[in-house]
Amino acid sequence: MIKSIAHASFLVADLQQSLTFYCEVLQIPQNMTRPNFPFDGAWLDLGDSGQQLHLMKLPNPDSKEGRPAHGGKDKHIALVVDNVDELAARLENSGVEISRSKSGRPAFFCRDPDGNALEFAEDFSIFKP
Repeated sequence: MIKSIAHASFLVADLQQSLTFYCEVLQIPQNMTRPNFPFDGAWLDLGDSGQQLHLMKLPNPDSKEGRPAHGGKDKHIALVVDNVDELAARLENSGVEISRSKSGRPAFFCRDPDGNALEFAEDFSIFKP
């Protein structure tokens, strides 16, 4: 039985630019105990759950071109946040475009500097049986 997600990974072209976005704008802490891999990257801790986001500086076979404007219609990760409106304002103030959930629920999507889609909401329990 699968119990949880250990980590999700995103390919990034510029690790420092990605760390600025994830660590400074989104305020996700970097875990400095990353194992030694033959490529550059970073681990980011997602809350106290033990789940992580792994940024890997590797060539991306997926083009940024042709992706839907709304991240909800693209592959993405969904993250639970304390205050969706506060985070949306912080992102917009940093020049990041967001798009509100088309379902009407309090959630939004954005893209990181490499075009990876992220979803943010305070509550995902509407999806649980």
